[in-house]
Amino acid sequence: MAELKLSESRDLTRIERVGAHSHIRGLGLDSSLEPRAVSEGMVGQTAARKAAGVILRMIKDGKIAGRAVLLAGQPGTGKTAIAMGMAKSLGLETPFAMIAASEIFSLEMSKTEALTQSFRKAIGVRIKEDTEVIEGEVVEVHIDRPAAAGAASKTGKLTLKTTEMETVYDLGAKMIEALGKEKVSSGDVIAIDKATGKITKLGRSFSRSRDFDAMGPQVKFVQCPDGELQKRKEVVHCVTLHEIDVINSRTQGFLALFTGDTGEIRAEVREQIDTKVAEWREEGKAEIVPGVLFIDEVHMLDIECFSFLNRALENEMAPILVVATNRGITTIRGTNYKSPHGIPIDLLDRLLIISTQPYTEDEIRKILDIRCQEEEVEMTESAKHLLTKIGVETSLRYAIHLITAAALACQKRKGKAVELEDINRVYNLFLDVKRSTQYLMEYQSQYMFSDTGEADEDETNAMVS
Repeated sequence: MAELKLSESRDLTRIERVGAHSHIRGLGLDSSLEPRAVSEGMVGQTAARKAAGVILRMIKDGKIAGRAVLLAGQPGTGKTAIAMGMAKSLGLETPFAMIAASEIFSLEMSKTEALTQSFRKAIGVRIKEDTEVIEGEVVEVHIDRPAAAGAASKTGKLTLKTTEMETVYDLGAKMIEALGKEKVSSGDVIAIDKATGKITKLGRSFSRSRDFDAMGPQVKFVQCPDGELQKRKEVVHCVTLHEIDVINSRTQGFLALFTGDTGEIRAEVREQIDTKVAEWREEGKAEIVPGVLFIDEVHMLDIECFSFLNRALENEMAPILVVATNRGITTIRGTNYKSPHGIPIDLLDRLLIISTQPYTEDEIRKILDIRCQEEEVEMTESAKHLLTKIGVETSLRYAIHLITAAALACQKRKGKAVELEDINRVYNLFLDVKRSTQYLMEYQSQYMFSDTGEADEDETNAMVS
């Protein structure tokens, strides 16, 4: 007899990729800007995090524009992590634009245009607008469907009420479609924008909370609105200056933002937009929200970009600029001169410099604990201790890379938690920089174009011919 196979059911959850900084939720500071030892995914770097918290408070107050901050430190000391922490702490209202310096050279536009667009992506405009809104609890939705398909369009009636009044509205085809899309039923509290016809579901009325035995966790109960059905409300839209630029400079309007076909934007368009925004500010219709532009690996910019940044920072519409680099004294790109961090002295003079320190053994252990939790890897104490030692001897990044690799090795031997043998196995499989360099020094004569000068003359002649 054939075995009866039962159908399996699984919960569908949103798939999220685990990134290098996906465990960071903020800067991990308390209300008085004192850094906690381990908080919001951040570990150590107390002085740097406190300094970043002060900058964050300046940004939130929105009083100071055109300040620039340099995060300088060795590779793997958490510079990008601090910038990510700042982005998460700012929230959705304050714009945060993030680019790598080398991106400037790969776009199909001039370097200064790419920098200008990045600057304007980091400046938000909060526009206030008065709109007519119909807000009430749905008593009944009655839709008349035609008997024959395609004979006539659907018609219907919508009964809305507040605590003081009740009205019946006639519905057209578009409104019926919108109600269907939002799955509006009797007992829902909705708001209808009169200008656009957009329907927003605010929740279910408390008076209907006993109508159903089962409710999903996402169901929100709200009070039935009071007063009149039709009200004037102030709606706030948040857009960046770059979005306004693109909408006004392209024939397809805001669709250009989705296609990515922004191209170069003329200076006249930007001037007109700046004038209009200034008018709105005077009338009280809009306010500027200066955000943050973060440029990683800033030493990759050349002397032309640095001179542009010097001028751009003096503009009153400039955002807070945060740049990061791991270079020491190195050549300024585009010149033969050397300078600290590969940045010209005149620009360095404008920067508030925050330095990051190498992590201690204890801090590396805490970071590895957080990453094991983020990557959902079970690891024994002895394995974590060995991985910490590897992190101290080689680098934190190398130790983090071994976590998932060790988890796969553990899975292959059908183990439940990562043991010492799994760490040893992947440590031997994947080389760190020191061991790779050592191997290269030993066998460099067998590689092409080695600098030993020991190659036979015959081989050299053969290669030349």
